[in-house]
Amino acid sequence: MGYAPNVTTARQLHYDYAEYLASLEASTLKLEYCRGVIYAMAGGTRAHAQLSAATIVALAGALPKTCRVATSDLKVRVEALELSTFPDASVTCGEAQSSTLDANAVVNPSLLVEVTSKSTEDYDRGEKLESYKRLESLRAVLIVSHRERRVTVIERGERADWTECELHAGERVTLSLHGVSFPVDAIYDGIELDPV
Repeated sequence: MGYAPNVTTARQLHYDYAEYLASLEASTLKLEYCRGVIYAMAGGTRAHAQLSAATIVALAGALPKTCRVATSDLKVRVEALELSTFPDASVTCGEAQSSTLDANAVVNPSLLVEVTSKSTEDYDRGEKLESYKRLESLRAVLIVSHRERRVTVIERGERADWTECELHAGERVTLSLHGVSFPVDAIYDGIELDPV
């Protein structure tokens, strides 16, 4: 899941982070925070939930025990941008570091996953991705399409440059991060995708 500023269901003028945390605790919705603005996240489709779960399973089976995979319940904070968000999955290798403002938000993920939706795809592949790249610990982002069997792999190179490739049915996702490798089809098999 994710949010797109043009499709939010709740947008206020300005909140400090303590007000955001209080709103989050009282809310039945997931709320994200960016520079004083609180965004309500829309609920996902059945396909979205299944793709998120299948990606977590694939990652958990491919990563060493020093890395932990988390669901979208784990908040990730990009301190430099005052952004707190709930990626569809996140991986932290080694000891997780919490934000000084929020003990429940990690600031050092190694890998993040976003499963697209009709309302968030442009944001996930654009502004949100660029925000994630500000995390010094981040080595890779996977963007899982809700429309077709397609995983976009964005990886940080040794010189801090970013590369991007598209993988489709019959191909394998292979990451430099701990040699992670799994078939694209492992994520999609048995899932009825959202209509285009």
